[in-house]
Order: sequence, then structure tokens, then C-alpha cells
Amino acid sequence: MDIQARILTEADLPSLAELWIASWQEEMPGIDFTKRRQWFLDRLKGLEAAGSITMCAIDPSGVILGFFSVDPSTAYLDQLAVAPCAKGSGVASFLLTEAGKVSPHGIILDVNEDNARALAFYERQGFVRIGEGVNPLSGLKTLQLRRPGQA
Repeated sequence: MDIQARILTEADLPSLAELWIASWQEEMPGIDFTKRRQWFLDRLKGLEAAGSITMCAIDPSGVILGFFSVDPSTAYLDQLAVAPCAKGSGVASFLLTEAGKVSPHGIILDVNEDNARALAFYERQGFVRIGEGVNPLSGLKTLQLRRPGQA
């Protein structure tokens, strides 16, 4: 798959919101993520204002296949989402590689404890468990993972 990465633009926000909703809705059908659209947009803008870098994975026709948002100063990956049509295609691995370039000293993230697919993916990517928590929006248990950097 021919994928390129580029920095988020303001014009990408509606597409990113739709992608984020579709991705999460597929993973957690019991939660109405459409109702969280504004939360997501506000969250992304807040992350950017605080120093996070958001990058999109783009196919040759310009369609956004996924994105991440990582803060290079803390190594925290707050957002990683892949369009349902692109899951299993290597887009998530591509995005993590790009996130590692932005945050060369490592990546820390939280993942829902019951999201077996994501957990298995992150473990294959070299992440290890370093803590536990609870998602403040859903109340679901989370695991904190870390992957050492290449720097």
C-alpha cells in the first residue's frame, strides 16, 4: 500500500472526526461516538495547542486512512485511529513508525484493557505494560504501555 504522512491541516478536521468516530464505533459499538464528535475536535485542538503533533496517513488519492497525535516532550500518544476500511493493511504500523520519528525517545499510550485487537497489535510493535488506569469518559479499565525509543 502506497501511504504518505503529512501534518494535519485545519481542512482535515471534518474527515478526521468522521474517521475517529467510525474507528471507535467499530471497536465499541455500545458507545455512541457521534455524540463525542465535539469532544474529539476540542481534544485534538487542545493537544495541538499544548505541543502535540498530529499527522495523517494519506493514500495516493488524498484520502486519510488514519492519524496519530503525539507530544514529543512527554512521548504520550494520545490518539491513534485507522479507518475501518484500512485496518489490517499496515496503516497502523506505518503511523507508529511515523510517531516514533516525532517522538524518538519512545512512546507511551493508554489502551482499553478489553480491546484485545489493539493490545495484541501494540505488543507486536514492542510495547510493554507499565501501568493501569480508568478511562474518564467511559469508565473502562485501561492499560498504560510504553515502547522505548530509537534515539
